[in-house]
Amino acid sequence: MAALLNFFYTQLFVKLPYPTHSFSGQTIIVTGSNTGLGLEAARHFTRLGAAKVILAVRSLSKGEAAKESIENSTDRKGVVEVWHLDLGNYESVKEFAKKAEGLARLDILVENAGIAREVWSVLEDNEATITTNVVSTFLLGLLLLPKLRESGQMSNVTPHVVVTCSEVHAWSPFTERKSENIFDALNDKESTDMADRYQVSKLLQVYPCRELATRARKSGKSDVIINYLNPGLCHSELARDSGFGLAVLKFLFARSTEHGSRSLVHAAEAGEETNGEYLSDCHIAQPGPLVTSEEGPEIQKKVWDELSAKLEKIQPGIMGNM
Repeated sequence: MAALLNFFYTQLFVKLPYPTHSFSGQTIIVTGSNTGLGLEAARHFTRLGAAKVILAVRSLSKGEAAKESIENSTDRKGVVEVWHLDLGNYESVKEFAKKAEGLARLDILVENAGIAREVWSVLEDNEATITTNVVSTFLLGLLLLPKLRESGQMSNVTPHVVVTCSEVHAWSPFTERKSENIFDALNDKESTDMADRYQVSKLLQVYPCRELATRARKSGKSDVIINYLNPGLCHSELARDSGFGLAVLKFLFARSTEHGSRSLVHAAEAGEETNGEYLSDCHIAQPGPLVTSEEGPEIQKKVWDELSAKLEKIQPGIMGNM
């Protein structure tokens, strides 16, 4: 009940700070940026002086329309680029990362793209939500970590990896955690509760973010800030793949898309104290009970070990990028 009351309060009464931090000279990638939160965050980055803002999108035509919208609203030409990225296809992720390695610098990776489906479908070797929101998200992040570190050393700016998470990560019972293999359980169509799938995918973003930040600190390489954020319930196209209930909630309580995007921009310029932390309403907050409980570290290690094995199979040697 307390979580529900807090949700209604923050949605209706908390105003997020308008971004004013300069991103002058920086190169920023925003996934899922032809619409919704990603588009509005990219608009802010462009307005705030970024040298290059890359819209990583599945539809190039929609990406070009988004680019035109940003240029018209900010009166800045030659800043925004549109690159193809399909998180439902591992080869697409690898091709995108290879192209990004050729950038002069890369300062910020905002991993915003995601799906919310209530109907079972498969992409690559998982149910589609898990492939898109979890496996490909961290595949891209790990592939680009060396470039981010290289750029940070060159430019004396601490790079960021920002993952758009959600407060609903705390709402999932995550029954699959008790299985011998979590990802195998998530791929069992007969036992899957698709009504819980989006929440599970958001929880499965939390553990790797925390683990990556911890391992980086232990190895003396905490030179990339990795954080994950809750933008709140916002008007976006996320509901296009979900049910009627979410559409009604959005109609009644959603923040504007621009308002929600402020949390992405805040995370992209937040300090070292946010490394490995969950941000909500532009503040460090406590993640859900399955993260902070006594059971949390055990689940985190299990998720990390299984995800690492999957990523290593997709791209041999990738775990050495940490």
